Amino acid sequence: METRHAPHPPVSVTADLDAPLSRWLWLVKWILVIPHWIVLIFLWIAFFVVTVIAFFAILFTERYPRALFDFNLGVLRWSWRVSYYAYGALGTDRYPPFSLGREPGYPARLDIAYPDRLSRSLVLVKWWLLAIPHYLILAFLTGGMRASWWGGGLITLLTVIAGFALAFTERYPRDLFVLIVGLNRWVLRVAAYASLMTDAYPPFRLDQGGEETGVVR
Repeated sequence: METRHAPHPPVSVTADLDAPLSRWLWLVKWILVIPHWIVLIFLWIAFFVVTVIAFFAILFTERYPRALFDFNLGVLRWSWRVSYYAYGALGTDRYPPFSLGREPGYPARLDIAYPDRLSRSLVLVKWWLLAIPHYLILAFLTGGMRASWWGGGLITLLTVIAGFALAFTERYPRDLFVLIVGLNRWVLRVAAYASLMTDAYPPFRLDQGGEETGVVR
């Protein structure tokens, strides 16, 4: 069967597992990320306000204002980096930068393709009606209708298991890593769709691993 490269996905989530990782640092990361959590509280309030403004902009112009899009993308990137450092993955000991930018040198990366046009009709229903099946799954993955970086749910449980494995074996189980990143990828795809940043409906598919494959068979 022929293999061909697929177009770049509208939401791309990638991560590199750092090595070596500290056996015990993960026990205190909840303290170390407190400054980030404080900043993110305010950023997520702004994220909500920006999304409401973008809703009306899309409704009347079919466009997501680029400056607003870049800000919300920056908040998602920041959140993903903090989650990856802390209890959304524990995949790196490199402290996350206080940045809304791309930070390509950091091991957790997120990109969302800027849409030239967005559907006026979809903007009315996708964030509350069409996304409901995904919200139900995310409630299980994250312990509620919250993003995984705020803790709880299956993702945090698996990450803590990885932490204990790291403490006792000095190794992060690779199979567990690819699963955790895949679950976070699902969360971030839904977050991008629900915040109106793409019309591409998130697949009901667990794409595991640190890289987006970009391959269709």
